[in-house]
Amino acid sequence: MDATPPQLAAESPRPDPHGFKRRGVLFVLSSPSGAGKSTIARKLLASETELGVSVSYTTRPIRPGEVDGRDYHFVDLDTFREMVANGDFLEWAHVFGHRYGTPKAQVWNVLEQGRDILFDIDWQGAQQLHQLAGGDVVRMFILPPSMPILRERLERRATDSMEVIDARMDRAANEVSHWDGYDYVLVNDDVEECYQSIKTILAAERLKRSRQTGIIGFIRKLLRSGEMVPLA
Repeated sequence: MDATPPQLAAESPRPDPHGFKRRGVLFVLSSPSGAGKSTIARKLLASETELGVSVSYTTRPIRPGEVDGRDYHFVDLDTFREMVANGDFLEWAHVFGHRYGTPKAQVWNVLEQGRDILFDIDWQGAQQLHQLAGGDVVRMFILPPSMPILRERLERRATDSMEVIDARMDRAANEVSHWDGYDYVLVNDDVEECYQSIKTILAAERLKRSRQTGIIGFIRKLLRSGEMVPLA
């Protein structure tokens, strides 16, 4: 089974006008179900050519309209357990009776190439990923305007029974309680404004000095060229 998500084979990033190389960003989006995370993720992937998506492995059944290898890699429980034992996941979690895991294959290579990866994972996965990748990870948590509005959104989707919606609301309260484990927290009361804020954050994170691996060579060249004279 091919463990490389096809979405990670996106086109190479545009060259920096100054020739700087950078490390990529592991950009985590988390939110309670119904808070708008999926909508924002789709908008980001449509507009950001340097952003690929990590396709998780899962033991849950495939749903109508989903495609194996595009939406998830669908595997049985024994295969998933074997992958856990082999250390094939960057992170994994048990959610609503099913297991979800982020494949490790090619992630480090993608980072070295200066490309970014979007992760749609919960707080447990975000914590595990941060423990493994540290400064390469940017964690974003999206809040609903209120819990009643969140329930209204879940009911309007009409994809779950009331029992499942009740369970999602209980889980939402637990997820929100972990808001302080994230680097950025936004309230999604207007999806376009929230999306634009997230784009701004992503742009700023890409420009962080710690990710500009090519800037040292540029500064050395600048000093040698006499374009900058150090102060005495």
